[in-house]
Amino acid sequence: MTPKRFRRSNLVWGLVAWLVGILFFIPVLWMVLTSFHSEADAATNPPKFTAPLTLAGYKEFFGATTGASPWPPLINSATASIGSTILVLLLAIPAAYALAIKPVRKWTDVLFFFLSTKMLPVVAALLPIYLIAQKLGLLDNINLMVILYCAMNLPIAVWMMHSFLAEVPVAILEAAAIDGARLPTIIRKVIVPISAPGIAATALICFIFAWNEMLYARVLTGVVAGTAPVFLTSFITSQGLFLAKVCAAATAISLPVLIAGFAAQDKLVQGLSLGAVK
Repeated sequence: MTPKRFRRSNLVWGLVAWLVGILFFIPVLWMVLTSFHSEADAATNPPKFTAPLTLAGYKEFFGATTGASPWPPLINSATASIGSTILVLLLAIPAAYALAIKPVRKWTDVLFFFLSTKMLPVVAALLPIYLIAQKLGLLDNINLMVILYCAMNLPIAVWMMHSFLAEVPVAILEAAAIDGARLPTIIRKVIVPISAPGIAATALICFIFAWNEMLYARVLTGVVAGTAPVFLTSFITSQGLFLAKVCAAATAISLPVLIAGFAAQDKLVQGLSLGAVK
């Protein structure tokens, strides 16, 4: 391919990427704009983008008009998401080490087993989990959500960490072992610093999955351990207009994930591309 055709091809694919990005961004922009409109203006079809802006939806979300505080559900979501992400990393890194650097027998079967657990529909396991939680007295308990989110995200975390740790030079690990470093020291002082971008990418994805999960939280929690997505559904009513306040709540609840994504953007891109090329 000539340089001119190569530049033209890059330009075309760049335009396609921008077009796809804009198409994905339009619903988010629509949600944010709707959150600053009144209920009457938000309910019009087609929507009035030039309608007067107001903070009524955000005031209602933060309890200024209803008295219902969003902070307990937000704290519960942060506790479940951060706690489960830390637990996932503590389990996934040693597991990925055993599968990538010191492979066990039939390690491919082990990876497939991890992946097969994601093939089961979430709703299929809902009733058994509910009955077990009821017997153990763990309904409406945030610790149960930490364990469930850890179990949900662990397979994908092991797969991701396996691809990242497969890129770690074995010579460095052998040198550390010759110097007398034990396995916990090698993992903590050698593997973790080298694979930090991959760990950051895995942690961010697990955090997003845990933060956005609603089905288990809806069924297994109540007043005490209710999470932010469950709190969001409380704004949907059978009577009256609710579109503006639902968009305001969805925008506010999405901010922690967006902030975390922008803060770890460089690590995320570097980590996701770490195991792509040998």
